[in-house]
Amino acid sequence: MSIAIPFLAFLLAGAFAAYHRLRLAYWAAITITVLLACWLLGAHPVATLVAASVVVLIAAVLLIPPVRKTLITAPLLTFFRKVLPPLSQTERIALETGSVGFEGELFTGDPDWQKLLDYPKPQLTAEEQAFLDGPVETLCGMINDWEITHVHADLTPEIWDYIKVNKFFGMIVPKAYGGLGFSALAHHKVIQKLASVSSVVSSTVGVPNSLGPAELLNHYGTTEQKDYYLPRLAVGQEIPCFGLTGPFAGSDATSIPDYGIVCKGEWNGAHVLGVRLTFDKRYITLAPVATLIGLAFRMYDPDGLIGDTQDIGITLALLPRETAGVEIGRRHFPLNSTFQNGPIRGKDVFIPLSQLIGGAEMAGKGWAMLNECLAVGRSITLPSTASGGAKAGAVVTGAYARIRKQFGLSVGRFEGVEEALARIGGKAYAISALSQATAAAVDRGDVPSVPSAIAKYHCTSMSREVISDVMDVIGGKGIILGPKNFAGRSWQAAPIAITVEGANIMTRSLLIFGQGAILCHPWVMKEMKAAQDPDTRRGLEDFDRSLFGHIGFAISNAVRSVWFGLTGAKIGAAPGDDYTRRYFRKLDRYSANLALMADVSMLTLGGKLKFKESLSGRLGDVLSHIYMTSAILKRYHDEGAPQADQPLLAWAFHDSVHKIETALSDALRNFPIRPVGWLMWALIFPWGRRAEAPGDRLCRRVAALLMAPNEARARLAQGVFLTPCENNPGGRIDSYLVKAIAAEPVERKFLKALKSKGIEALDYAAQLDEAVREGHISAEERRQLQELRELTLDTINVDDFDTAELRSAGYREPGGVQDASREAA
Repeated sequence: MSIAIPFLAFLLAGAFAAYHRLRLAYWAAITITVLLACWLLGAHPVATLVAASVVVLIAAVLLIPPVRKTLITAPLLTFFRKVLPPLSQTERIALETGSVGFEGELFTGDPDWQKLLDYPKPQLTAEEQAFLDGPVETLCGMINDWEITHVHADLTPEIWDYIKVNKFFGMIVPKAYGGLGFSALAHHKVIQKLASVSSVVSSTVGVPNSLGPAELLNHYGTTEQKDYYLPRLAVGQEIPCFGLTGPFAGSDATSIPDYGIVCKGEWNGAHVLGVRLTFDKRYITLAPVATLIGLAFRMYDPDGLIGDTQDIGITLALLPRETAGVEIGRRHFPLNSTFQNGPIRGKDVFIPLSQLIGGAEMAGKGWAMLNECLAVGRSITLPSTASGGAKAGAVVTGAYARIRKQFGLSVGRFEGVEEALARIGGKAYAISALSQATAAAVDRGDVPSVPSAIAKYHCTSMSREVISDVMDVIGGKGIILGPKNFAGRSWQAAPIAITVEGANIMTRSLLIFGQGAILCHPWVMKEMKAAQDPDTRRGLEDFDRSLFGHIGFAISNAVRSVWFGLTGAKIGAAPGDDYTRRYFRKLDRYSANLALMADVSMLTLGGKLKFKESLSGRLGDVLSHIYMTSAILKRYHDEGAPQADQPLLAWAFHDSVHKIETALSDALRNFPIRPVGWLMWALIFPWGRRAEAPGDRLCRRVAALLMAPNEARARLAQGVFLTPCENNPGGRIDSYLVKAIAAEPVERKFLKALKSKGIEALDYAAQLDEAVREGHISAEERRQLQELRELTLDTINVDDFDTAELRSAGYREPGGVQDASREAA
């Protein structure tokens, strides 16, 4: 037994040093000290000397730089250069334009959670809050979504005017140019509130404030372009759109076939140098009504008019609507959402070089420009839209489930409905936290390429799941369209958000982990840059530093993964309060697991990893849910750690960690190199998977929060439009909740009398009158029950129409003019 003790001490000292990420010299000193103690305590002397010799040999090689670099670093650098997957220009630009915020901590295996908690709480300025309470509230009150989507297929002229006059299109335009100059948080809050009542209005306001001419001009425009266009964009004198997607260039925007040839031509009566464009774009939001078109195309200079390069690259330009040759105005019909969306085409359209965004100097730099602006836009518009819809859906559906009764019981009391309500509430809480956290990252000055992809994918996916559950709970109320339906249009619009600004399948399987593994990893990007450094001596120095930092990092995460797996992540220091400390410990475990899996995947698969989309997608899910739970915990602490919110926090957290372990499990079971997968399973799940989905008791608590007035429900409802006006059926239903609950004891008393006291009337009003006469209820209680009846009817009733009201304006009766022309054709 004494023979094994020195080697066991050697391993334990190494594990201790690796867990705490001590420097190699400290490891050597600690190990030698432990082995000396073993010698003095009577351990086998030969075994102790052998273990000590191993320590000395490792230290001698690794702690003496010339020896280390000659024997290890230089050969590995040569090998690394050979196996390093080539980065395309597209991938290189995407990595170089993104910045890393707190998401980088999640790849360390030991995140600095205090850094997260120390970020300032996101706060609106007084001016921004006044805009939300004033113009945004007024605009929401003007919206009749049924008329927009069914009657007009457009915003009303009054809404268009109000949006322009109040500078809704100028939220991101600096005040110096006449805009509002709002923060990303304010932008998020405005879109969230508008989306809670109409996705058509929110997208109409959102697009000019995300990827489009204003954002691009703000960052890259010339002084002349900014001075002329930004004031016009701020007040809606120009309505912008941006043409990126085409029939042969969807998510793969770098394959744009639209082109422009540098040549001379006429512009405003002058003979100038410019570009002759040919393009075919589709799915362009606001195109049918746009007056200013942003356009992405590939620029060529075959005659060398502006330089020696023929293929200049992707370039961005501004086209006034009236430019000769531009075909614009027709509309797509996006799943009955009827927001303005359509194609833009042009052949031999001439513009001067002064119409290139940023001027001729920015020619060929369009992909870098788009990457930066796409990341910012993707961080706000779609996540905020998802947040508004999910939060409104949660509170209104909770009220509906309390008011709507079947078999004499609120439908929300049925366990199947409770499960759906819990999913609605928990996911709405998570979406809200995630969307706000990503907007806050933008305000901190980040260009959050990875968080923006996480927010876009998960907010829109979860929002689709929320509206699916909402439709299940409200049943017939949801499937009959009309002014009383608060959910039907959201159901129809859900796939639109899934598809736009990078299809979700592509975002999950290619972007999140594909960018995150390189951009956020603390060592990989440094190693890649060192390997590609033309200065051989400097490259060797940098690679040496990064390589051994990476090796120690990988060993540490392997040790931490095993330790957390064996202990269930129940031991160790963590921030937070008594309630959330255990959650932070769990996230420490999953961060170590993710970092270990990323290293092993990159080491064993190399360049093939980017083609393993299923593996990349699963590891992306792990990263996403760690980031999402970080945002949830940040929100909870920012709001003062309210005890009332704990069921929502717990549901969202346990749902995410269950999905983390499921994703890790699937990744390991399907790892392309099976023995590696088995070894990793032992390190990550030494006792097997343990995380479980939220249980029934927790689901019941979350459902109860949505079905009664309370502070947690009120916080969840913050930032959505719930004013109970004629045009807002969801707001009216929510407003009925207090009265419905107050009437429940009276209703139970009345129903008991109805069953056992011999009330003979069949009509409801007559039954109430008889109950009053017989003394079962008072006159005031009768009034209360009559009011309950009326508000219940408004809650559950649906619309009906004359057939002619539902026909298209172009419909003709059989045998009419249109019918005859159809037969002739």
